[in-house]
Amino acid sequence: MSEPVYIDLVSDYAFKRIFGSEPNKDLLISLLNGLFRGRKSIVDLLYEKNEHVGDSEEIGTVIFDLICTADNGEKFVIEVQRTAQINLKKRMLYYSSKLIADQAPKGKRRAWNYAITEVYIVVLMDGFTFSQAEESSAVIHDICLCNRETGRVFYEELGFIYVQLRNFTKVEAELENDLDRWLYVLRNMSKLNKIPVYLKKTIFEKLFKIAEYAKLNKEERAMYDVSLKRKWDAEAVRQYQEQQLSEAIQKGLETGIEQGIEQGIEQGLKKGIKEGIERGAEAKSYEVVENLINELKLTDDIIVRVAEVSLDFVQKVRADLARDKK
Repeated sequence: MSEPVYIDLVSDYAFKRIFGSEPNKDLLISLLNGLFRGRKSIVDLLYEKNEHVGDSEEIGTVIFDLICTADNGEKFVIEVQRTAQINLKKRMLYYSSKLIADQAPKGKRRAWNYAITEVYIVVLMDGFTFSQAEESSAVIHDICLCNRETGRVFYEELGFIYVQLRNFTKVEAELENDLDRWLYVLRNMSKLNKIPVYLKKTIFEKLFKIAEYAKLNKEERAMYDVSLKRKWDAEAVRQYQEQQLSEAIQKGLETGIEQGIEQGIEQGLKKGIKEGIERGAEAKSYEVVENLINELKLTDDIIVRVAEVSLDFVQKVRADLARDKK
């Protein structure tokens, strides 16, 4: 396979290289301003720590903690993630809560009076979308706390912006603003041979210069190639898992319907579909784990996270395979 002209921006290594350093913070500022769509105008940012303790070994997770300064002088905190999808909403709620809790001073809390800085979580979802049908079709989900009855914003200073890159399908001639341009390069950078006419702006010209694969030294290329392979492997596992789950549900439904007919229209369908799905899902989980062991050679802890099964289940499958080989 021939060398690419530009690196894949949403691989872990490239994302850190392009957006995670002080000399390139103008690129991240431009991307964030596009995502806020006029609600915020960031003029400067300060990198705090990169990656939370305990998260750095997860596949497909890059985390930046940023202190941002807006054009009106106000400060607020943003966490940017290029992340995997397991327990996504709960994970983001946990991280946002941690960013809030970390602001509390040790002692003198009464004097502080809960003067919490605004907190935002920005998540780039590469290769996957939300599972619910009503959520999965949009490109951007801009989430805040609101009144369930009226829809009015209850608290403005905590927000989540989820970007479902897979849903962005505009071509070059359809790009209308900088947000479109950023989503386009995030999705397509590694497929391009030169900077498109529609991206002839200073900020994107800088991006294309520093994203050239040819400018990576030998060590950097090795790190990038490993990162890219991990991304491809994770995507292959994700697609395989989605396919297996879909087939398991279909088989479970079919089995459940057959049993439901025998047991009676109302009670039989409910019981049969449930039991069919459970049996189908268990069988497919075994098949998924078996393939992850044999084909992708993944370790037990990674299989637990990818297949969403217990460690005991993985070890049972591995023991069965070892026994069969004897």
